[in-house]
Amino acid sequence: MPAARTTLKIAIRSDAGPPYEQLRDAVRAKIVRGALAPGDRIPPVRTAAVELGLAPNTVARAYRELEQTGWLQGRGRAGTFVADPIPVTGDPADALRSAATVYLRRARALGFDDDAAIAAVRAHR
Repeated sequence: MPAARTTLKIAIRSDAGPPYEQLRDAVRAKIVRGALAPGDRIPPVRTAAVELGLAPNTVARAYRELEQTGWLQGRGRAGTFVADPIPVTGDPADALRSAATVYLRRARALGFDDDAAIAAVRAHR
């Protein structure tokens, strides 16, 4: 089953630096928080540009930088997706929390509660 495309729902402010940097940083923050999980499809450049009120080249630049640093993966006509695995930057504990958040989110989507998800990890050791 193909991954559902999400909307980015990001506010770009005129007084907060270059728009492509705001978009790049906001997408990366959503990935770290688990709001965007590995395999999630993000809107195409033109769609995101319209949603965010930005020029397509601005969105393309942010996506390109996120692809080059391993956060996103372009799959040609299939779209752009959150990469898997998520790159580890900064504090490894933050990366672990992010991975745990993504795992629990997926387990819940499958109908399992947190206890069942944790039991599955323990049984897998």
